[in-house]
Amino acid sequence: MRILKIMAMWMVGLTATAQTSIDLSGNWNFQIDREDVGESEKWYSRRVLDDSIELPGSMPQRLKGDKPTVHTQWTGTLYDSSYYYNPYMEKFRHEEDTKFPFFLTPDRHYKGVAWYSREVNIPKHWRGKRIQLTLERPHIETTVWVNGKRVGMQNSLSVAHEYDLTPYLKPGKSLIAIRVDNRIKEVNVGPESHSISDQTQGNWNGIVGRIALDATSRLFVEDLQVFPDITRKEAKIALTVCGKRGQKVHIRMAAESFNSPTTHRVPAIEQTITLHADTTSTTLTLPMGENVQLWDEFSPTLYRLQTEITSGKEHFTQDTQFGMRSFTIDGKWFYVNGRKTMLRGTVECCLFPATGYPPTDVKSWERIYRICKKYGLNHMRFHSYCPPEAAFIAADLVGFYLQAEGPSWPNHGPRLGRGEPIDKYLMDETIALTRHYGNYASFCMLAAGNEPSGNWVKWTGDFVDFWKKTDSRRVYTGASVGNSWQWQPRSQFHVKAGARGLTWSKSQPATTDDYRLQNRIDTVRQPYVAHENGQWCVFPNFHEIKKYKGVNKAKNFEIFQTHLTDNDMGALGHDFLMASGKLQALCYKYEIEKTLRTPDYAGFQLLALNDYSGQGSALVGVLDVFFEEKGYIDADEWTRFCAPTVPLMRTAKFIYGSEETFQADIEVAHFGATPLNDQPVTYTITDEWGATLASGTINPSADILIGNCQPLGNIRFALAGIKEAQRLNLEVSIGNTGAVNDWDFWVYPNTPMPAEADIYITDTLDEKAIRLLKEGGKVLITAAGKVTYGKEVVQHFLPVFWNTSWFKMRPPHTTGFLVDEKHPLFRHFPTSYHSDLQWWELVNRAQVMQLDHFPQGFQPTVQNIDTWFVNRKIGMLFEANILNGKLLMTSMDITSRLDRRIVARQLRASILSYMQSDEFRPTYRVTPEQITDIFTRIAPKVDSFTKDSPDELKPKIN
Repeated sequence: MRILKIMAMWMVGLTATAQTSIDLSGNWNFQIDREDVGESEKWYSRRVLDDSIELPGSMPQRLKGDKPTVHTQWTGTLYDSSYYYNPYMEKFRHEEDTKFPFFLTPDRHYKGVAWYSREVNIPKHWRGKRIQLTLERPHIETTVWVNGKRVGMQNSLSVAHEYDLTPYLKPGKSLIAIRVDNRIKEVNVGPESHSISDQTQGNWNGIVGRIALDATSRLFVEDLQVFPDITRKEAKIALTVCGKRGQKVHIRMAAESFNSPTTHRVPAIEQTITLHADTTSTTLTLPMGENVQLWDEFSPTLYRLQTEITSGKEHFTQDTQFGMRSFTIDGKWFYVNGRKTMLRGTVECCLFPATGYPPTDVKSWERIYRICKKYGLNHMRFHSYCPPEAAFIAADLVGFYLQAEGPSWPNHGPRLGRGEPIDKYLMDETIALTRHYGNYASFCMLAAGNEPSGNWVKWTGDFVDFWKKTDSRRVYTGASVGNSWQWQPRSQFHVKAGARGLTWSKSQPATTDDYRLQNRIDTVRQPYVAHENGQWCVFPNFHEIKKYKGVNKAKNFEIFQTHLTDNDMGALGHDFLMASGKLQALCYKYEIEKTLRTPDYAGFQLLALNDYSGQGSALVGVLDVFFEEKGYIDADEWTRFCAPTVPLMRTAKFIYGSEETFQADIEVAHFGATPLNDQPVTYTITDEWGATLASGTINPSADILIGNCQPLGNIRFALAGIKEAQRLNLEVSIGNTGAVNDWDFWVYPNTPMPAEADIYITDTLDEKAIRLLKEGGKVLITAAGKVTYGKEVVQHFLPVFWNTSWFKMRPPHTTGFLVDEKHPLFRHFPTSYHSDLQWWELVNRAQVMQLDHFPQGFQPTVQNIDTWFVNRKIGMLFEANILNGKLLMTSMDITSRLDRRIVARQLRASILSYMQSDEFRPTYRVTPEQITDIFTRIAPKVDSFTKDSPDELKPKIN
């Protein structure tokens, strides 16, 4: 037994000797300091505080702080303040269960000071060591005391707060106290910044990443930066060593690939230097050899550099991850390792509802990037914040190009270039994040932040100049900006709106256009990346509510769902989601394709692949905020038009008469790993049942280079054989590459219009209509342009942009429409249950009718989907029993210029055919007064109350 005890003690001793880190995660003493008196009352010396908390974690995560109420002072602008005044919203303002429509509601909220303390036991073998405290992702400002002595204060939203505790700690027990302050004080990054805003992660108090004490030799590497040179097949290594002046230090470095199919070992280099100061910098060159493996999106090979420095008995080792890659600019294009590259990106806005903060583990980020790659993307921009280190590690592993930003949207208060604290803070932050994350191959682009104001053009120009001289590993732009922002002439590339969107509100859908003339992109000499593409809205997914089991709850969705139910449409939520989702996906398809077919367009950044749950609730993603599918499009469908290789079509229209010939020119955008040689390009035209009407080879042996706008051939298909109105589909494939894309188009035969017979057609409910209805007759009212009750709802074919709350009811107000596709009315007008391109002629800028005064349960046959903040029951076509007769009414124009508007002609014919059949049997009964109201009633104005507007609505930012 004595021998076993001795062995056990010996093993404990070995463990203690080997220990170089103390994990400080776990239970901490905790106390909220609402009055900010803790420092004057010396709370940093208290062994016990009033409460306890689990770290890593935030106060909301641990249910510390206050339940939100209508009196909560949020971080972020609420452009639509009607919530606080609207009588309907009163039921959501109750203190016991307050619900907000602007963004997700956290379980707890607190802005101010909180204290965290813990006793630590320093091992004896740490005597003489350098001891560092690491606090990863505290929010925002930390001040540290050890045994009652103040160590210092740090304020960074981008990197870990690191404190040298060597002078303050000795073996034995010590008390570490941390004061965390999440108030916005003299340094104001902007209340909308995604680093702090309640619109996104929230302005929480806490420490959510690694919390640890690390012991190292007093001889150590303070900084190490790897600068790959793929042309020379070497890596320059800038090394800063800390030790004693005059100390001789031996340096050894070796590298090895660790995630490639074939391991590549790089022979070690060695060098001895004499430290000329306590901190000495030196540069070494590591030859990578002829077998060097490069990193990119297709082959993300990484190396682990092991650095050893020794001096006598002192020894220090450090592992550094890096990739051999170049990310450069030549003319209007980005080049990765010399290969032309187009960015297919999304914007990440720090949206993590379960925790309320970005994850600090690699696995969570790897999941996100792999989903993005599954959807054909290769790039992510971080909007006004820099993610934790785990995000860069994961992107390196997956092969994903990142644009980090300083943690600021310097607007709505702060202004750049005017001598405010934000100027120095933002520069310091980008220096710090580059020092911490600069070796990661995925860190390819850097911007100061988002949409600044002030004397920002000069400031960002100086910013770019500084970084061009300082670090050649990535490329730089001053800021990511909207269309009304000025040009930044010194930026190496531009992330700018203007050359984005679709023109369908003004002209019929076509694919002959591109962005080369829009915003004069053809005159821009640097790479142009589309800023925040898309922003096409979809109706809320109420089934998503149950997913919010963490810090933030989707009480905004609960409001929208209640409102829909109160307006007699509660059962239609899922149908509205699916119908609006199909339109959203259609818009993303054609906007992305338009980008891909634009000459010299360097890429796009969607806002976003997933939903944005703040700023009024911007449901712009085809994935929900959790990066999960909603049900109306999947990755296989998406990657037909968003992938490294995409077949594209140029055609002047999607609507044809049967006397015409369908014509399309086919081209390709190819940004794959290598050119494609000798590829057969084929096509198939099918009807909606899958029957093949035509097929053939466009090009038997295409040689496809890296780049876009490469013509492959053309298709001509005579439509004379089409005898019935129908939707056809063209599919184009490129060899065995897996690159496939398809497009629907519609054909309408020029058949005689059915006789009106016993149907009375009028544009209002006139005396004759009432007389005929009393007699049991049939009336068709074509009310296009005459509606008053509903005219306040502005409809385009395109859906709501971002959302109507944030943009103060800027039109359009609808997100598509829901069609009863099985209704016999559409027997001769083929349609799906949702908006599609054949409807453009009838729907774009057409009036809707407001029908909330109709009987309970009544829903129109073509039902428009209103902005979810208002949820009006609106439609463009309905039928009803009235008096003794039957009525069909539409606000779509099915009367004018029918010789040129073949879709309107076809719908009119289908309506007349239906009304003459015995299937014309309306279910609901309405009164003549209810019909008349559509022509006379005026709806109350939807008022947002606030006088200010988002910057995007202002004509100019100075």
